[in-house]
Amino acid sequence: MPNEGRDETGWTEERIDRLGKLWQEGSSTAAIGKLLGISKNAVVGKVHRLKLKGRPSPISGGSRSPQPKQKAPPRIYTMEDLSSQTCRWPSGDPQHEDFQFCGRPPTPGKPYCAKHCDAGYATAKPKPKPAS
Repeated sequence: MPNEGRDETGWTEERIDRLGKLWQEGSSTAAIGKLLGISKNAVVGKVHRLKLKGRPSPISGGSRSPQPKQKAPPRIYTMEDLSSQTCRWPSGDPQHEDFQFCGRPPTPGKPYCAKHCDAGYATAKPKPKPAS
């Protein structure tokens, strides 16, 4: 029997054992593939099918856990901060402490940013043509 000891993909028990040892030693998938004469994708597939313990991705930088991004507190624009370079859309009640303005860059020729131009300006609807 010519295929004795190997499956239909060419993995023999010896190759599987060697793969497992190289994987445990921390060899890269590319290095394992070169040593075994196969592609790194074949190594990844076999590791997955064998359910070998995963390792941190070398692309993501190793074992560092991702740090949550800290959002800077939004800037509050007051009347004194407004200029021709800021959106002047008001937000809140002018009699309350938290009253502020948008402050984003405005649409050229307008006092508001694109978002607030959409909210603040109504487009004229075309008048229906009279029936002839």
